[in-house]
Amino acid sequence: MKRRPLPVTAALAASAAPMLTACGSGDDGSDNDKIAGADVSASPTSAASSASGGTAERPPMKLPDDVTETFQGWKAGDATEDAALADAGHAQTAVTHAITQGDPEAAALNFYQSGAALAGSQDWVKGIVDAGLTYSGTVRYYAPSISVVGKDTAGVSYCADESKAYNKNRKTQKVDKVPATDQSYVLYNTRLKKNAEGVWQTTKLESERGNEKCVQ
Repeated sequence: MKRRPLPVTAALAASAAPMLTACGSGDDGSDNDKIAGADVSASPTSAASSASGGTAERPPMKLPDDVTETFQGWKAGDATEDAALADAGHAQTAVTHAITQGDPEAAALNFYQSGAALAGSQDWVKGIVDAGLTYSGTVRYYAPSISVVGKDTAGVSYCADESKAYNKNRKTQKVDKVPATDQSYVLYNTRLKKNAEGVWQTTKLESERGNEKCVQ
């Protein structure tokens, strides 16, 4: 299992597994929850549920006031692909939420991830919490690419810009604003599986810092 070191910026989950070879947040009404598909007016939870036909009760994910996530271009124009993209975004937000809550067993993390991705993310969150860290700032997700195979499997890749996200000491609340580098940009490759409740869970995930596709 590949693991990123503790983040230079505010790194998120990084359990490793190959991307699908066949392919090329909860909503409690807060503004911080309207992120997966931030360029549209609908909340990500509503969009994902209506697109997939899922009936699962999605756990709330309220982020701290100093933490923001944006998802650019997070619409494919196809109902199935849009549902998978929305839940891929939720899976990232679930990690952020777990970190800021200091809880590797957070309900949202178990809801949006499973298998190797969940185990790796829980381990990653625990490492950050045990180090006395959380984070502050903004992470931007962009350039998504998706391929759906059959009725319940998808591969999703996307970039993350962590240049404006920083480690924060959980006890003192001091923010460590280090300069951005190429390593602040991350390429994610993920595999998703639609479960019986209609949720596209992230089951496998790998990341590569400094990938030229994402560096800006």
